[in-house]
Amino acid sequence: MIASWQAERTGLGARRIEMLVRAERWQRVDHGIYAAFTGELPRHTLLWAAVLRAGRQSVLSHDTAAELNGLFDEPSKLLHVTIPDSQRIRPVAGLVIHRSKRAVEARDGDLLPPRTMIEETVLDLAQRATGFDDVVSLLARSCQRQLTTPILLITSMESRPRMRWRKEISLALADVAHGVHSPLEYRYLRDVERAHGLPDSDRQAVAMSRGRVVRRDVRYHSYAVVVELDGAASHPDERRWRDKRRDNAAAADGLITLRYGWADVTEHPCETALEVGRVLGRQGWPGPLRNCHRCQAWRLMISD
Repeated sequence: MIASWQAERTGLGARRIEMLVRAERWQRVDHGIYAAFTGELPRHTLLWAAVLRAGRQSVLSHDTAAELNGLFDEPSKLLHVTIPDSQRIRPVAGLVIHRSKRAVEARDGDLLPPRTMIEETVLDLAQRATGFDDVVSLLARSCQRQLTTPILLITSMESRPRMRWRKEISLALADVAHGVHSPLEYRYLRDVERAHGLPDSDRQAVAMSRGRVVRRDVRYHSYAVVVELDGAASHPDERRWRDKRRDNAAAADGLITLRYGWADVTEHPCETALEVGRVLGRQGWPGPLRNCHRCQAWRLMISD
């Protein structure tokens, strides 16, 4: 891929480029952007074309940078580029153009095509998210996939004078660092466990069961109680049988398993906390279970 402004530096003038295109040795990809080969354009080539079309200091960003960095599994439908705030460019079909005073600072200096650093990409997407559950999902996924760390994300956030959800993101990153892997796990920790004074638990606890390594979403180790969280809207037969085997294996190891879905945690956190608290109480937890701001209708039951 080459832009006309790059070609000029090598002595290739507009007339020479036009001859190469007419001879079908090159092909025009966009205004002023050429591929020095013929045939179908691979995805990687199209990404380079987007950067070159946007100008000298542009970088791929947002969904497109996430695609390149392995944060998203599917290619972005539109190509996102970020340019310096002072740079001007006319609208380009298929390109989403973002402007930033930190475009140069946010660039990853080691990777090509030029793109924003993974920390900048995650935070850019977080600022665009419509809900905080989506933000937690981004934070957890980027750290689970070992693309970055909570510390690096916090450091990157400190360089942004304006940041939506700054406090909430900082708290969520602390939880991600301690094993939270999904929005549902975060909601359970915040709205069920902490809000109601349940004892601290281990997250993604690793154990051996029947000679195999297993992970428990939430484990109250001192009380032999496990909480498994399932955020799937549906529960296929294969997964249901796998969950049953896990629960049976836990029972064989002397563990009590409680299993909750999205509605249990997000719509009925107080009832869920009451149930977990009662099981923990039978296992020796002294309590007390406390009321949260949602517990008005449950106050007497929880206080008991």
